[in-house]
Order: sequence, then C-alpha cells, then structure tokens
Amino acid sequence: MRRRAFLAACAVTGVGGCLGNGTESDSTAGPGAATTTEPSGRATTQTATATETPTERETSTATPSPTATPEPTPSTETGTPLFPGYETTDVRVTTPEGEELGSVSAAIADTQSLRYTGLSDTESLPEDRGMLFVYDEVGDHTYVMREMDFGLDIVYADDEGTITRIHHAPAPGPNEDGEDQTYPGRGQYVLEVNKGWTTERGVEEGDVLQFEL
Repeated sequence: MRRRAFLAACAVTGVGGCLGNGTESDSTAGPGAATTTEPSGRATTQTATATETPTERETSTATPSPTATPEPTPSTETGTPLFPGYETTDVRVTTPEGEELGSVSAAIADTQSLRYTGLSDTESLPEDRGMLFVYDEVGDHTYVMREMDFGLDIVYADDEGTITRIHHAPAPGPNEDGEDQTYPGRGQYVLEVNKGWTTERGVEEGDVLQFEL
C-alpha cells in the first residue's frame, strides 16, 4: 500500500472552525477548523473544526483528490458516528528517521463541502481522533476557528507529508465566533487534532505525516 503524508493548509482568506474562502493559491477554511481558500472545518474563521470555503479552483479540471479506502466511522459512546459522511484513515506522525511520535484515526475532508464543514459540527474530539484535510496540490491556505467549541493544533504538511507549520489555536471566547482567529500555512495536507496534542508528543516542523488514501 502506498503511504501518503497529509497536511491541511489554509490562506489568509480565513478558515472558520476550519472553514475557508479564497482562490486556488489562497484559501480559507470554514467553521470548526482552519480555513483555506476552499471551505474547511471549524478551525477556519469559526469554531471547533477546520473547514474551508469553496474556491474557484474547486470548479477547475484539477485531478480529483484521492479518497481513502472506506473504514468503519468512529462512534461516540452513544453509538452516534463521530464523523458522519466522512471516510477515515490512520495517520501516523513520525520523525524523519521513522520513529513514531503519535497516531490518530482521522476523518478525510477531501472535497470542498467536507472541508468547509470540517469539525464545526463536532462538540468534542477524543485524543485518538482528528481530521485530515486533503487538497489536489500544494497551496497557501488560511484556517480559522469559526464556530469551534474546542481548541485545535493545526498542522500543515507538504506533498511528501513533511510538516511545514504548526499552529496552536484556542477555542473562541464567549462572545467570539472565531472568524478573526486566522492560521495561515502552505501545504497539500492539513491535520487537525486537539490543542496540545503535538506538544505532548514532541511533534515539530520537519516531522512527517504518514497515511494511506
């Protein structure tokens, strides 16, 4: 099986809860995650999950983003799917030498719609869960914390999965929507996990995201 590294990136256009709006090279994510020029989850200009808004490139003839082999969708204690409508993949974070630092089961946001929604509809995130934002190619993106209910680590990675930037984004305040919390970066993949996840595991820029799509 082919390993691919992933990273979700977002441009200054803003990502709410990871939502975004913008052009091909500069996108913002939607609520609940970082934003990119395309809609993503709440980590964009809104709340807890990273999303991004649609961009003009989404309507181009770019090669479709790879989709992961269907796997059972993680469920909460009540039996409700944690990421309804998303496929999942296991993401490992390693040092350049291959030492594993941590891993999560991540929902795959590889379409404009899925990236825009991101984690904005998620009230909380288990430590072993995350969301992987997938783009057709490397680009500049901006994620925002639109409508996010919890803080996130927003990890950008290039086409080889090498981490290029890590943001530690707190949840919006009581009277804030997260739109002003912007987290730019450049990459083809963006991984969103609970705030502090990367720090606790010693993950740094230069480490590698490994996963299969």
